[in-house]
Amino acid sequence: LGEDELLELAKRFEKGVHVATPVFDGAKEAQVKELLQSAGYPSKGQTTLYDGRTGEPFDNRVTVGVMYMLKLHHLVDDKIHARSIGPYSLVTQQPLGGKAQFGGQRLGEMEVWAMEAYGAAYALQEFLTVKSDDMAGRTRMYEKIVKGENVLEAGVPESFNVLVKELQGLGLNIELSEKKK
Repeated sequence: LGEDELLELAKRFEKGVHVATPVFDGAKEAQVKELLQSAGYPSKGQTTLYDGRTGEPFDNRVTVGVMYMLKLHHLVDDKIHARSIGPYSLVTQQPLGGKAQFGGQRLGEMEVWAMEAYGAAYALQEFLTVKSDDMAGRTRMYEKIVKGENVLEAGVPESFNVLVKELQGLGLNIELSEKKK
């Protein structure tokens, strides 16, 4: 390197250096440490911080500032997943979880609350019954679709029946009664 090139390189280090490296066979840890040292930074990328009240240094060095070294490798093709039919759990009759088991998407508490907040009661009823673990309702819905009807008749989710059986297993007498119309 000539003197001018060396000065240019030093100016770039002062402003920060952007580095792109392949995910798995790119820069090694030793090379990254060497680059940090040549830029005047500690090789571990950490610095000593001082307590603002007492002025004394903290016991451990900490990472300060933006330190993007390597990015995670995510490809949409590896992540995307959809399900129309698939396996169900034998106990709860809910769709299995995860792409590897050809499972369904989980609807957690926060998602349910969001759907309630948006007033999407019918969509929520469908998600939590016939698209989940309401076996009888799922069968009725399939028959209605085949006949060209568009009516949702949700039943009792199987997870509720599992809860009732567990409570009965504890010795509690749980009986379900149907309200007559």
